[in-house]
Amino acid sequence: MKPVQIYLLLNVIMTTSVLVHTFNPFEGIFGFFKKFWKKVYNPQESCDSTWISFKAKGLRDDLENKLFGQHIAADVILNTVAGFMSNNNPQKPLVLSLHGRTGTGKNFAARLIAENIYSEGMNSKYVHIFTADHHFRHLSDIETYKAQLHQQIKHNVSNCERSMFIFDEMEKMDPGLIDTIKPYLDYYNKLDGVSYRKAIFIFLSNAGGEKIKLRDLELSLSVSAFNENSGLKHSSLINKHLVDYFVPFLPLEYSHVVQCVLAEMKARGLQRDHNVAEKVAKELVYIPKTERIFSSQGCKTIESRLYYI
Repeated sequence: MKPVQIYLLLNVIMTTSVLVHTFNPFEGIFGFFKKFWKKVYNPQESCDSTWISFKAKGLRDDLENKLFGQHIAADVILNTVAGFMSNNNPQKPLVLSLHGRTGTGKNFAARLIAENIYSEGMNSKYVHIFTADHHFRHLSDIETYKAQLHQQIKHNVSNCERSMFIFDEMEKMDPGLIDTIKPYLDYYNKLDGVSYRKAIFIFLSNAGGEKIKLRDLELSLSVSAFNENSGLKHSSLINKHLVDYFVPFLPLEYSHVVQCVLAEMKARGLQRDHNVAEKVAKELVYIPKTERIFSSQGCKTIESRLYYI
């Protein structure tokens, strides 16, 4: 960029800040030019600290303020991810298994992790999502899927050691397919010249969610409770102890659903209205039918329901 262009750009920034009183040049100019430099001189996302940088405070704030009713999951996720990302020489990839009813925040938590590691968040080319119904639809093609999965994981980690892989709907996946990624999760320095130690694998499953009760949470934390009817149940990832943490997502109560609605209003730029939030929350189905304690779908349908209020 020519000196005259830089001068004109600075002039626009300083003038605009005075007019609208929203920009402190001494506090914000460094952040502005960091983003500007990234987009102008390094416009293509790359596997370096410009695009991949863990924000511990950002993840903590997001988990505290955006993930409702999941204090246990939030603590485990924050501590494990922060510990892993601060370790320059981990012994193995980070492997998390998030379990709970639909709508309790598993996918959302995975998104928060990605957003606080990658500048592009879930849109990063280093974040890879696999779902059973979309990527592994036909059981007859299981051998083809295994070969493709091997190739994709190796190719992506070869391009960036800080890659993230998210496997959704684990309860629908064939155990043999899951076992095919076992070597990449183990304590190997390198496999065929590629190190997988700095990668992150996140498994999401709705199985076991019905077993997570407040009164017997300790029992529910057992491997057997989490993996009944799930893809992990018969896979070697369990008995080989390759999953670092099984993270429980509790059923959401009425108050948590109200918080979800208010958060969605804020995200859309709408005025937060508690009466509307409670109206939306009351329309959901709660279980047990008599006590109506937990939302059967968590906060999953909140976004669409707000359109009809």
